[in-house]
Amino acid sequence: MNTPKNSQTRIAVIGGGSWGTTLASLISRNANVTLWARDEAVVDEINGAHTHQRYLKDLELNPLLVATTDLSEALTDSHAVLVAIPSHTFRGVFERVAPLVPANIPLVSMTKGLEASTQKRMTEVIKEYCPHHPIGVITGPNLAKEILEGKAAASVLALDDPSAQWLQPLLNVGLFRTYHNSDVIGCELGGILKNIIAIAVGLGDGLGAGDNTRAALITRGLAEVTRLGTAMGGRPETFAGLAGMGDMIATCNSPQSRNRHVGLELAKGKSVEDITSAMNMVAEGVKSAPTVVSLAKKLDVEVPICAEIHRILEGQADATRVYRGLLRVVAGAESAPG
Repeated sequence: MNTPKNSQTRIAVIGGGSWGTTLASLISRNANVTLWARDEAVVDEINGAHTHQRYLKDLELNPLLVATTDLSEALTDSHAVLVAIPSHTFRGVFERVAPLVPANIPLVSMTKGLEASTQKRMTEVIKEYCPHHPIGVITGPNLAKEILEGKAAASVLALDDPSAQWLQPLLNVGLFRTYHNSDVIGCELGGILKNIIAIAVGLGDGLGAGDNTRAALITRGLAEVTRLGTAMGGRPETFAGLAGMGDMIATCNSPQSRNRHVGLELAKGKSVEDITSAMNMVAEGVKSAPTVVSLAKKLDVEVPICAEIHRILEGQADATRVYRGLLRVVAGAESAPG
């Protein structure tokens, strides 16, 4: 497709959660953005009050952002589509999106999860329906509220296609900077796998494990992410960058992290069902853990921290006891990335 001019560029963002709404609001400064959300009340609030109180309480959205419940309205004549739908509903929504997407435009996933039934990444799901489109991901240490507040942050656009040359600049807004990486698989996996490590860190934090334990879990967790990520086709250096180490540090340390929150609540003795039902946002690590462990077993890759967290989430182990064994389980030769 021809490179669109910024003032004429139309971007469709599919998904009215915290991250989809935040990025849609940001890039409304650089392009004409239409956000699709399924909830009519949310759409009316965004268009009328320029807020989204459910997910982004007391923060203002760009008044230029337009929201709609009509997929056709959002997608017609768009130059790129960004999809921010949770992994467990991603396919169902994208089935409706695909027939409406203009030919050859880039399709970019913002979702950090795996499809449980097929073990596929979201870019693989997209490719099933739109095999001739350039497909990529936006990922990195991107805590939505901080970004919408205008705090400095960095992200990664992983898109191995010439369209990245005009799309990347649109994603640079204020103190939010977006870097380019051609390793789509590695960047996507980094965003998925770190969520499980963040649950482990939250569990340790909740049980008073200390800073040393947190540092060890993050470091050894990154080794697990790198081992599995490279076995699945990612490049090792990707996991040392924003999409790997950067995202893991943010997710494992921030009070805003949903996955760390799950670990903190597990430390209180709460069940996974009670924790997730009380949350108004999805913690992808809970949903991804069984798939990640299954993939690791299939590829003969050791992921002891992920495996222990999976046991806890499945109710096969006591969360308040198992965390003490997490570092003992992974102790071995200290060499990156193993």
